[in-house]
Amino acid sequence: MTSYGSIAAFEAALSDLRAPDWVAEAAARARQAQLTKPAGSLGRLEDVAIFLAGWQRRERPRMDRARAAVFAGNHGVTVHGVSAFPTGVTAQMVANFRAGGAAINALSGAAGLDLKVVALDLDRPTADFSAVAAMTAAECLHALNAGAAVVEEGLDLLVLGEMGIGNSTSAAAICARSFGSAAETWVGPGTGVDDAGISRKIDVIDRAIARHASAPRSAFETLRLVGGREIAAIAGAVLRARQLSVPVLLDGFICCSAIAPLAVERPTITAHCLAGHCSAEPGHARLLEQLDLAPLLSLGMRLGEGSGAAVAAAVVRAALAAHDQMATFAQAAVSGST
Repeated sequence: MTSYGSIAAFEAALSDLRAPDWVAEAAARARQAQLTKPAGSLGRLEDVAIFLAGWQRRERPRMDRARAAVFAGNHGVTVHGVSAFPTGVTAQMVANFRAGGAAINALSGAAGLDLKVVALDLDRPTADFSAVAAMTAAECLHALNAGAAVVEEGLDLLVLGEMGIGNSTSAAAICARSFGSAAETWVGPGTGVDDAGISRKIDVIDRAIARHASAPRSAFETLRLVGGREIAAIAGAVLRARQLSVPVLLDGFICCSAIAPLAVERPTITAHCLAGHCSAEPGHARLLEQLDLAPLLSLGMRLGEGSGAAVAAAVVRAALAAHDQMATFAQAAVSGST
């Protein structure tokens, strides 16, 4: 199924964002007030349960159908030496995902997540966006729809991640173009480049921003001009999840960069999203501030793959267990507030 048959269809979906079920959210908040604990004593766990209730549209949310989706793509901008690894590593890691040998396999399994891996034309990298647009309009739409296709009605939670050599450069370029800030604000070591590699990344992004300065600053155009297929796919998945009222758990800097241009146009796009963690990539903390998202965890992780979000999914599961399984004051015959 094609969710976005045209740029206009994508923009129409972005302009008409679904709201949570406020009645279900209020019911969940009332239940929290009756559980056998002092009010607010479980901190963010209470907030997470109430958040999930609103988007799942039921007082007692669950995680019976939770999915992790990892998108992979290759980037033409790697010709400028912006990564410590060759682009062939992307396909090698996808093979590792499919064989069950990567961190995301272990962590998604531990969190009870169904894992889907979507490789996007790995033999055909995006164009070098410092010289031309990274993707044609058709290619960008295809990537958006590939992301939307992993979202099914009735999913309880969608965890998103990515793999793509060179994609931290693309992510930084998206953020610089979206927020009108300098490249150095967003550039970090990514896969582990040295200071010279960081300088190359900054130079490439500066040239890209100048090259595309006269182009429209719409969400679609920013993704098309300096994005990557896997990044656009994440944007498509986030938007489709909003249409279907599926809550989303985001991973690190690259994953979150996918919704930066959407958030510039529609700040409420993040309302159905949780930030799984704050990665060690320097730009991620700044990006989370721009998106008004508070991370659940901060563990010094910077792997990508959806790994940090998968760890956070276990925290979400714990929040829902407490919300659902704890007795109320009345049930436990414990004196408490009413």
